[in-house]
Amino acid sequence: MSLTSCRRMLFAVICAVAVATIYVAQPVLAQIGDDLGLPEADLGWIVTTGQLGYLIGLALLVPLGDMFDRRKLIAVHLLLAAVGMALAALAAQLWLLLAGLATAGLFAVVVQITVAFASDLSTAAERGRTLGAVTSGVIIGILGARVLAGSLAALWGWRSIYVVLAVLLIALTCFVLKLLPSDPHNVRVTYGAVLISVSRLFRERLFVSRGLIAFFLFASFGVLWSGLALPLAAGPWHLSTTQIGLFGIAGLAGALGASRAGQGADAGRANVITGGALVLLTASWLATGQASWSLWAVVVGVIVLDFAVQAVHVSNQHLLTAAYSHQTSSVIGGYMLFYSFGSAVGATGTTAVYSATGWAGSSLLGAAFALCALMIWAVDRQSAADTQRDMLV
Repeated sequence: MSLTSCRRMLFAVICAVAVATIYVAQPVLAQIGDDLGLPEADLGWIVTTGQLGYLIGLALLVPLGDMFDRRKLIAVHLLLAAVGMALAALAAQLWLLLAGLATAGLFAVVVQITVAFASDLSTAAERGRTLGAVTSGVIIGILGARVLAGSLAALWGWRSIYVVLAVLLIALTCFVLKLLPSDPHNVRVTYGAVLISVSRLFRERLFVSRGLIAFFLFASFGVLWSGLALPLAAGPWHLSTTQIGLFGIAGLAGALGASRAGQGADAGRANVITGGALVLLTASWLATGQASWSLWAVVVGVIVLDFAVQAVHVSNQHLLTAAYSHQTSSVIGGYMLFYSFGSAVGATGTTAVYSATGWAGSSLLGAAFALCALMIWAVDRQSAADTQRDMLV
């Protein structure tokens, strides 16, 4: 295996393990609550705390990648995330568990620093392929975390999940320091200047359009993955938590979407791929909306939706890192803010709509978000064409 392939694999594994620290609690919330004697009302904080830490890290920590050696920065972030996992594993009270999860969530933004570093280490001809591989790691981490958590919790209890993740994070730190090259930066640039440069991105057409596409893209994604368990647990299916979790395996098809989209982006088709994938995303809700009638339709819908989401996600990152190659960490961090807010809106919206109108209403909401993303892509493409035509005139 070549050095480039080894690095690409290492980047993917870093992303998978780091993002897993945020999601592993979801399938074992009840077990954690029983062990710590928590009321159901407090269980939501176990997931929310990690997400809040992650959101803060996106805004405040990711831009550091444009100031310091990212090899060392990734290593430090991985170690501090391991500390958070260790605190969670040892927690005997809710406050210590939340402190550990908040710490892990804060430094899980190592994913975005890794994505930016991987992009910069790639040649222009292989940037998309690299981003596709790294994004595949993120997908595997998000979906695989549920499988890993369920298996480990069944064998050794929920604390074993955090012990295993802490060990993996420490091991990855060693590999980072050994296999990745140094990444010198102009440290004379101040932190304030970097944050100002991030704020200026919000006046750039490409950044804002791709960010808004990401917002609606992941709002649609959030509608599915935060709400699908509701109709599957209800009649006529009455599936168990374990059975519902198996639908995540279908979502792993998104990894293929990320890989293929990366290769297409390298060939100069990132914008076309975005439009086509958004059409697929919208159409996927025709199948997923049949959750009360056909489980096979749901499987098809999940595969198509995850494939489309990751294809758009990789294409967006390819375009942004190519256009803002001088500040890749900042642009990825800013872009992911749209991702986080979109995911939150989708998750909140699907439960509210489901309680009022059932899964049919949630499916319409998911399709509406997808259509909004498609409209923004179309308007942006037309705007870019008009600008180019005016320049020629």
